[in-house]
Amino acid sequence: MAAGTNDRMALNPVFNREGEKTTLPRHEMAEDMLLPSTAYQIVHDQAMLDGNSRLNLATFVSTYMDKEAQLLYAQTVDKNMIDKDEYPATAAIEDRCWRILGNLWNNPDVENSIGTSTIGSSEACMLGGLALKRRWQQARKDAGKSTESPNIVLSTAVQVCWEKFCNYFEVEPRWVPITEDHLYLDGHDLEKYVDENTIGVVAIMGQTYTGAYEPVAEIAAKLDKIQADTGFDVHIHVDGASGAMIAPFCQPDLEWDFRVERVASISTSGHKFGLVYPGVGWIVWRDMAALPDSLVFHCAYLGGDMPTLALNFSRPGAQVLLQYYQFLRLGRSGYRAVQQNSLDVAQRLSSAIAEMAPFELVSKGDTIPVFAWRMKSGYTDNWTLYDLQDRLRMKGWQVPAYPLADDLAEVTVQRIVVRAGLSEDLADALLEDLTKEVEFLERLSGPMPREGQTGAFHH
Repeated sequence: MAAGTNDRMALNPVFNREGEKTTLPRHEMAEDMLLPSTAYQIVHDQAMLDGNSRLNLATFVSTYMDKEAQLLYAQTVDKNMIDKDEYPATAAIEDRCWRILGNLWNNPDVENSIGTSTIGSSEACMLGGLALKRRWQQARKDAGKSTESPNIVLSTAVQVCWEKFCNYFEVEPRWVPITEDHLYLDGHDLEKYVDENTIGVVAIMGQTYTGAYEPVAEIAAKLDKIQADTGFDVHIHVDGASGAMIAPFCQPDLEWDFRVERVASISTSGHKFGLVYPGVGWIVWRDMAALPDSLVFHCAYLGGDMPTLALNFSRPGAQVLLQYYQFLRLGRSGYRAVQQNSLDVAQRLSSAIAEMAPFELVSKGDTIPVFAWRMKSGYTDNWTLYDLQDRLRMKGWQVPAYPLADDLAEVTVQRIVVRAGLSEDLADALLEDLTKEVEFLERLSGPMPREGQTGAFHH
């Protein structure tokens, strides 16, 4: 029987009290109670088997907040975001947060726009896609045309939440393949994918694969030409899960947000470079017209009228308060300092890795603080990036290797996400370990055994 699959769980006598059992069932509820301290110790010890989150360079999700934020979290973890009548102050803070983001993203009239918090940016993306779909449907109905067969145009390098959106809400994905010449959606050949049934185009500010920004202004310019040629008026949702909380501070002159007139909505992850623990996301629409009223529900709940436009109903309010805490705590200058430090660390790491003989950079961490590299073609048959991934994991570092999107699936890359909390000292320790493991692999006299090797990383 494989380790951990036994249906009984043995308890260390040190953690037992007289009268308590020494074994517990794993997959069904025990009959009797445990002391809180024993239950705590069991869960604590099981969770110790997880990796160290600060050394997890695969995840975009925040793994560090200061002690005041942790105290605020503990004090507000019981708040339900949907219960706005019982928690009106939290509801007002949610409203302030999305308006702060609207201003950060250069919304021309925040007072007449609309936004909401979500569980994460995946829910925010689905709301953005749904709004595009409903807006397209209404325009088609007004014109007396069919609302069948909606499609949405996106790169094959989008995050998997967009595949879920297309599946769950019955929208045909028009996949624009990434290639060596076009590593992201840049407007190239866009006219081949857009037609009268296109509800919108998704532009990514910070690909999960490489960290690249898709050029929103160029995509919009191509859509302007398509409208001039065909009459198709297609809007953009910007998936700014990562970049929407980097670009305003570190690349303020880059036009990707509501300064681009075709941008109808922008989403981001508060729990990524918004610097909040999971899980909170945000979406802001340009104006009321960009969010069809059919997506807003009004219900009598817990003493009042509760307008809601999120997919989830009950959801945590604590992370919304943490987001506001960060906005107050850091301000623009603080966010700029934190994000620029992450960018500096990312480029320091990428520069060092670029100098190593086996590797060449795919990106260097100058958009969001994320970069990827690959093995030089034909460099060796003795080891791969998956072997390096496994060697680094033995030191505690999680540095994923994985194939690029469909049309470049034969290209394997390795990626580092630099987040707040990855200091220069930790980065130096990573480089030291990476150098040692590369040296170990370079000394191999034959191919590394493949049996039982860790599978590819999944986004």
